[in-house]
Amino acid sequence: MKAIVCHEFGPLEDLAWEEVADPRPGPGEVLIRTEAAGVNYPDGLLVQGLYQVKPERPFSPGMEVAGEIESVGEGVNGLAPGDRVLAAVQMGGYAEKAVCPAARCMPLPEGMDAAEACALLVAYGTSHHALKQRGALAAGDWLVVFGAAGATGIAAVQIGKVMGAKVIAVCSTEEKRAIALENGADHAIGYDDLKAEVKALTDGHGADVVYDPVGGAAFDAATRFMARNGRLLVIGFASGEIPQFPVNLALVKEYAVVGVFWGNWTRAEPEAYRANMVELLDWYSKGRVKPLIEGRYPMTEAASVLTRVLGRGATGKIALVP
Repeated sequence: MKAIVCHEFGPLEDLAWEEVADPRPGPGEVLIRTEAAGVNYPDGLLVQGLYQVKPERPFSPGMEVAGEIESVGEGVNGLAPGDRVLAAVQMGGYAEKAVCPAARCMPLPEGMDAAEACALLVAYGTSHHALKQRGALAAGDWLVVFGAAGATGIAAVQIGKVMGAKVIAVCSTEEKRAIALENGADHAIGYDDLKAEVKALTDGHGADVVYDPVGGAAFDAATRFMARNGRLLVIGFASGEIPQFPVNLALVKEYAVVGVFWGNWTRAEPEAYRANMVELLDWYSKGRVKPLIEGRYPMTEAASVLTRVLGRGATGKIALVP
């Protein structure tokens, strides 16, 4: 089979589309013929050696795959060749075939699009976990979403509305703000005067929950417009700047800064993770959430696609197809 291969940490353009040995499922594993692999911001960091995890080389990036089971390993029950599944593979998704533990596979609803399924895993999974378990988002809360036209941002906007929040989307351009409004945001603003605008929109109350995958100056602004008992969710640092937190503000304003590491949570609390995915798939089947797929690109274009994602040039979800 063919796969995107990272031989050494380095520039994205060094990724190669090349022939590799077909993987084989071990005990408790399934082999999936890839229909689509989701593209995520951490994939690019992983290739450059900038992520929290540094795998042995060579490796294929790609955390999520949707496709049809080709074969199953010993001891696998409830899944069989021909079943379509969504799989959290951690690595190896940018390939024509991928191996995944059966326990980390979810059966797909009949006819579900593979790219949309991938979006539900990491992008929607991260936002769902962040708002539900980490942010304890409640109906009526003011939710501010940074990067609201990206894959996780759109997910946070949609999920926030499902959970009954009043959503303020923050995006860098008018085009992106329009996308956020189309996906359910109550308001859409830019980054220029965040504190004043959030305070004005909330009648001085501030944000009960902030979803922040951006960091940098956006995080700095959020530290100053949080409501009392608010939860500032740290998702990532797409701006490239890890901010320094003035901890005295948390004391004086009585809010919490909460880290969100979806991948770690899925391994630490697999039952809660599976329950979240069941809920997300139910919302999808009822039309309550709907991933925005910007495009489906040939897997050979992985380097250019990752470059755009890391440069915050993408809107919605991007998928790679063999």
